[in-house]
Amino acid sequence: MAIREILEVPDPRLKEVSVPVETFDDELKVLIEDMFETMYDAPGIGLAAIQVGVPLRALVIDLQPEDPDAEPELCEAHGGHAHYHQPHKREPRVFINPEILDPSDDLNTYSEGCLSVPEIYADVERPAQIRARWQDVDGNRHEEAIDGLLATVLQH
Repeated sequence: MAIREILEVPDPRLKEVSVPVETFDDELKVLIEDMFETMYDAPGIGLAAIQVGVPLRALVIDLQPEDPDAEPELCEAHGGHAHYHQPHKREPRVFINPEILDPSDDLNTYSEGCLSVPEIYADVERPAQIRARWQDVDGNRHEEAIDGLLATVLQH
């Protein structure tokens, strides 16, 4: 696994049209592993292949919710004062060739950031619920009703 460079605006490669993934092989699995490692290192909760210079319709997401069963961890990284953080658990999800279906009329607003536009956040309104169809790294097809933050990240 390797941490890849995240392209930032105004890099013209970010404007390339991503093509569907047609070959589900070890090369794709390495790309997905690298994308997760890159996203966690950034840190972020979602990363598309185009953001690492690969124009394929592939996306990794991990909302990294707090782990209520874990013991709080001591942190001294913020300005030298000690405090505790609740550890996060990893729940990695891979979306290959994702399609957004049936967006709801109800909207949610989240303050969104983007790893390709660092340190900029904006309130963005998106459908609160969607149906999504995608493939996993082995090419298996999935369809699911999705809401909340995951729906927002998938639509980003």
